[in-house]
Amino acid sequence: MEKSYSASYAAAGVDITAGYRAVELMKKHVARTRNAGCLDDVGGFGGCFGLPVAGMEEPVLVSGTDGCGTKVKLAILMDKHDTIGIDAVAMCVNDIICVGAKPLFFLDYIACGKNIPEKIAEIVGGVAEGCVQSGAALIGGETAEHPGMMPVEEYDLAGFAVGIVDKKKILDNTRMKAGDVVIALPSTGIHSNGFSLCRKVFDIDNNNPELYVPKAELGGKTTAEALLTPTKIYVKPVLALLEQVDVKGISHITGGGFYENIPRSIPDGLGAVIDRSAVKVLPIFDLIAKTGNIPERDMFNTYNMGVGMSIVVPAEEVEKAIAVLKDNGEDAYVIGKIVESADKIVIE
Repeated sequence: MEKSYSASYAAAGVDITAGYRAVELMKKHVARTRNAGCLDDVGGFGGCFGLPVAGMEEPVLVSGTDGCGTKVKLAILMDKHDTIGIDAVAMCVNDIICVGAKPLFFLDYIACGKNIPEKIAEIVGGVAEGCVQSGAALIGGETAEHPGMMPVEEYDLAGFAVGIVDKKKILDNTRMKAGDVVIALPSTGIHSNGFSLCRKVFDIDNNNPELYVPKAELGGKTTAEALLTPTKIYVKPVLALLEQVDVKGISHITGGGFYENIPRSIPDGLGAVIDRSAVKVLPIFDLIAKTGNIPERDMFNTYNMGVGMSIVVPAEEVEKAIAVLKDNGEDAYVIGKIVESADKIVIE
């Protein structure tokens, strides 16, 4: 690599040697994520992974891809890049766990105006942390320098995860019935959705000074700090739950909030009745609603409101489910029930 340098390409805005240095700096982060399936090191043309199919009758691969949305804008403004990678991983692995799949590996894609190796390594450090939290291996990725496409200080981040599940264990909501119970797993905050509205409400694009003022209602955090809190990764507690409880449906509460995501795990003819008074709304959502004068219906149709994931279980297994989740670090609680209904969701 030491002989690979193009003065002409560098003059056009792309320093390929910066890419090599970024790879070297990120290797220590990647090493943290290695697991039994990893077959090679980062830096080749493709990441290789051996499938752990022992004991499975019909192994099925489950994939998911996503980005962090315009939350990246706030990370750039705050010049804090070590957690946004957790969001990228979370948005993918939290989706595939809804099918019952265990994450195997992850790849990231970073597009930047200028490749600053230390910044790229910081971003990848966050990705690696997300992989460690979910048990996935970071087996590759891509950093693309795009001069002229975006300012030098800006970047975007996306990812791709693959998991595995035995076909007979894929979550099938056809077994859901009236009387089943909806359990909530708390979120850590905004997670990675609704940031376009947050940017408008808090005037983020103009780097509003109020973003950096500590607020009592946020426990002394600034609004910026509260907004940048990384997305919670639910993989390990949910996998533990799937081993011990008859789970009938899981929803990852992302863009579209309650109204779009909870119905995705419910079959036709049934609906979820959510007890509004049971939902433990986090202070950051109250601040958004108050500052932006946003109706509650819109808040529940945009944000997770403090519930990052909902899980449907039989009524007779509710106590066991909550106990298993609490044993795995989740302060789970009941927020509703499944009823016969033409409406997929009602919040009352």
